[in-house]
Amino acid sequence: MNLYSGKMNRLVEELSSLPGIGYKSAGRLADYLIRQPVERVKALSNAMLDARENVKFCSVCFTLTDSEICSICANEQRDHSTIMVVEDTRDLAAYEKTGKYNGVYHVLQGAISPMMGVGPADIRLKELIARLETDDVKEVIIATNSSLEGETTAMYISKLIKPTGIRVSRIASGVPVGGDLENIDEITLLRALEGRVNL
Repeated sequence: MNLYSGKMNRLVEELSSLPGIGYKSAGRLADYLIRQPVERVKALSNAMLDARENVKFCSVCFTLTDSEICSICANEQRDHSTIMVVEDTRDLAAYEKTGKYNGVYHVLQGAISPMMGVGPADIRLKELIARLETDDVKEVIIATNSSLEGETTAMYISKLIKPTGIRVSRIASGVPVGGDLENIDEITLLRALEGRVNL
């Protein structure tokens, strides 16, 4: 559907290919960008290119960072004996916003989903187990989403870790079933963390 001129239509099509951006939203964004000063649009495009070229995964926890090791893993004031396992960097950011968790993280970069063809080998489980073998870890907190995939992943991780003798806990209720952690307020996340249960 070509509602705009060639170049404007291409911009709308590119924007609508982003997750969560439909054709109408893409049209509004394109209109907004066209009305901005050229310097502002260049700054935005440069930031996007710079991030794409320089942001990578932390070599320890696999969150997004522009360093070899992220600032959380590099921080010696953090409790490295407690690892919170999350599905993606947005979940890590949600817990960091609470300002109450002082441990470190492990980002799986997904969840087990047989329906989508995602198995244990497709997420960062092997790297988690390697961390547990080399670091002095006392507790693993599983903070995957309350979806079918998140629950499946939590149970799989629990079965992997229990034989090691390391405490395995799961964030408590308060996080709605089917809810994504990144969309939940800090107080609910904090209560879920404090009320975690052993698996």
